[in-house]
Amino acid sequence: MEIITRQKFIENSTKIMGLAMLSPLFDLKKNKLKLSFSTLGCPAWDFDKITSFAAANGYQGLEMRGYNGEIFLPKAQIFSENQIATTIQKVKDNNLSFIDLGTGCNLHFKDKTLRLKNLDEGKRYIELAEKLNCPNIRVFPNDLPKEQEDEETIALIISGLQELAAFANGSNVNVLMETHGKVVYADMIFEIMKSCNHPQVGLVWDIWNMWSVTKESPLEVYKKLKPFIKHSHFKDGLLNNGKPQYVPFGEGEAPNKEAIHALLSGGYQGFYSFEWEKLWHPELAEPDVPFTNYPKVFHKLAKK
Repeated sequence: MEIITRQKFIENSTKIMGLAMLSPLFDLKKNKLKLSFSTLGCPAWDFDKITSFAAANGYQGLEMRGYNGEIFLPKAQIFSENQIATTIQKVKDNNLSFIDLGTGCNLHFKDKTLRLKNLDEGKRYIELAEKLNCPNIRVFPNDLPKEQEDEETIALIISGLQELAAFANGSNVNVLMETHGKVVYADMIFEIMKSCNHPQVGLVWDIWNMWSVTKESPLEVYKKLKPFIKHSHFKDGLLNNGKPQYVPFGEGEAPNKEAIHALLSGGYQGFYSFEWEKLWHPELAEPDVPFTNYPKVFHKLAKK
């Protein structure tokens, strides 16, 4: 029988642990993947179907972007004064949670009327998120208008994020800027986040929105933006002459595998949320199959 010395035992243990740390499977056990989908993908579903389907298909969270024809969530019937308690209970009964409310708030506007309208929308969503115990609202940067200098627009975006964060102060709600529109380059996004310098301001990292325009490596993007990423969006597509064509998750050219492993290895603790943009693109397939397949494909990519 071979006698294993203390030194040999330590060496072998170190090797085993090293291999484990390199394995995505190790990370999967340590950091349970939390999946969600956006209601952008199921505009015709009622709330009973949304919650039961999510619970039955391996999801832990719901990202709300419109409901039953109402894109402005504070006006949705399920969040009305006489229904909100029932809505919250349905989510709990299905072992789910609200994880993000998607606003249409755009922060690039210089026009005072448009700016006030958009900021007011963001504030209404913060109030709703607090009632729902939802940790995040999503806002857009969003454009870089030609009639404004980019520096001026960036200053407006920063100011808007700071105003919304000040409104959210005292709550548990984060104001997350999605990497969206023309504000998708990592350096520009980093400067916005750094300038905001607020614990309740962060990012929704939409991998496709960035990569389809910039072709920046998700690994390099994550290294730069890691401190600010609190939520993530996943979808897939093909680029035909530079224009996106959305396809089921895992069937396109988005570098989702690289992004997933960057998040896993970096200790990301947020949700991995699936966007199937059925509301904006009615030609897309009904959500049943894409929503069913997303958790299966996601876990395969995470383990490779």
